Amino acid sequence: MSEVPASLIEHNPKILSGPVLTNSPNAFLSKTLLSRYQDLPIPNGNYIATYVWIDGTGEHLRCKDRTLTYLPTEPKHFPVWNFDGSSTGQADRKNADTNLVPRAIYRDPFRRGNHMLVLCDTYKYNMEPTDTNHRVKCQEAYDRCKDEEPWFGLEQEYILLDSDLRPFGWPPGGCPPPQGPYYCGVGANKVFARDLVQAHYLCCLYAGVPITGTNAEAMPSQWEFQVGPSVGVTAADDVWIARFILHRLAEEYGVIVSFDPKPVKDWNGSGAHMNFSTKSMRAEDGIVEIEKAIDKLSKVHMKHIKVYDPRGGKDNERRLTGLHETASINDFSAGVANRSCSIRIPRTVASQRRGYLEDRRPASNCDPYAVVDALLRTCVLNE
Repeated sequence: MSEVPASLIEHNPKILSGPVLTNSPNAFLSKTLLSRYQDLPIPNGNYIATYVWIDGTGEHLRCKDRTLTYLPTEPKHFPVWNFDGSSTGQADRKNADTNLVPRAIYRDPFRRGNHMLVLCDTYKYNMEPTDTNHRVKCQEAYDRCKDEEPWFGLEQEYILLDSDLRPFGWPPGGCPPPQGPYYCGVGANKVFARDLVQAHYLCCLYAGVPITGTNAEAMPSQWEFQVGPSVGVTAADDVWIARFILHRLAEEYGVIVSFDPKPVKDWNGSGAHMNFSTKSMRAEDGIVEIEKAIDKLSKVHMKHIKVYDPRGGKDNERRLTGLHETASINDFSAGVANRSCSIRIPRTVASQRRGYLEDRRPASNCDPYAVVDALLRTCVLNE
């Protein structure tokens, strides 16, 4: 077996609990044969809805399908469904039924037609939110500051792995040449799996996700896509469904998507930089409001760090070292065009004196609901 990056074993201990395959079984399925059945006509009046939700880890997704005999046009038109929460870390076996409440609808890029992806949040048997349902608080915060029209745009970094958990395309037992030529690179010796990334881009646009771009990142097989700007809670909905589409596509390509914030030591980690703007920041001389927001963020730095990854800052400890385009996890900093700061003010924002700030602290595996909630409560609601 090829050497697996130590950080992936350490922080994903269950992933090596069984035999490690040298090749993905999905890669050997005959897609040509399967396509004979994917095109079968579905009887009129039947629609397939894929319910998607966040499980008890706060970072992984689950899904299941159901047939509807009518075509819903709003989330409230979908039936509330349930699942076995004891199998997803969200309920006890003796009281396992956990509820799915539809919140956002997207077009299904896999089945196409009038079929749908339905993003849901999760509730216990008594309709109290599950522990990893951060959407409820995020919605509450947004409802209190709608007048400020908060915009969010997230830059989602990730890395592709082969089935033995090595970065996809890396040489067996070793590393590629040092980073430098890979960021936004072109060429078969610099970029791997561009066809998967392109498929994800198109699938997101088809689904209705406001994906605004994508690029190769500083480490080979590391990529980034950008979503937004979207308003309030919708921004986090869009990111979660974009993540789902990426995982779902990667199944077919026989590769694994990892949102681990520091997959390989001594190389750039993966973040989820959050761009944030309010109506006041976008107005003339909005730079004053941006600076006020930065001052507020400086006073609650460690509180934000604790919600910027699912493990209360433990994942970001590996990533926010002060090296590889990061600030130290222990020190808050801000600067213009400085990618080694906690908060970056883009050069164009500084020159135009209005716009947005970029929070570079969220880890790639963050829950965007928690990040949006924290920024709204600190910068707008003054909590």
